[in-house]
Amino acid sequence: MRAVALVCTLSPSPAPSSSQLLAEQTIAALDGHGVTGRVIRIADHDVRPGVETDMGNGDAWPEIRAAILGADILVLSTPIWLGHPCSIAQRVLERLDAEISETDDEGRMLTYGKVAAVCVVGNEDGAHKVSADIFQGLNDVGFSLAPNAVTYWVGEAMQGTDYQDLDETPEKTAATTKTLAANTAHLARQLRTAPYPSSS
Repeated sequence: MRAVALVCTLSPSPAPSSSQLLAEQTIAALDGHGVTGRVIRIADHDVRPGVETDMGNGDAWPEIRAAILGADILVLSTPIWLGHPCSIAQRVLERLDAEISETDDEGRMLTYGKVAAVCVVGNEDGAHKVSADIFQGLNDVGFSLAPNAVTYWVGEAMQGTDYQDLDETPEKTAATTKTLAANTAHLARQLRTAPYPSSS
């Protein structure tokens, strides 16, 4: 089984990123369940605004989309900005909106049977609200979500500590990441052997 993590930090490489760190930890946890994965930092690619599978003119989304469609699991990792998923995460969801009109011979979206999970980091409360927004968007475009499909860390309000600056991963975050990985891999295996029915 395969997974791809889309990291939606606003900073391109090689800048350090808490969103990338938590995504990498999630991919490592999935590896413990027989899932191989890769991480793509969206800010490193020219993903054009729009709601089509290919916006032309050098748009990098078609290659990223191919990685998503070739995987069993999608992990979307975002920081919190102003209490919301960041703008790059919103752009990813907007590009995924094109999947609503992309169907197989039985009328199912090509994302049916794929499982999604979410990583959230920030320095303020809001992880539940941000994950709820992303959950709804991912479900609208065909992804399934297992129980406890989010792992997150938020620092104390109005403080400057980032997740990547911590001396060690907090026990609660590590445990949540472990649960996310176990449940997500389990659901992906179930859907591989028992696909959703025809939508025609």
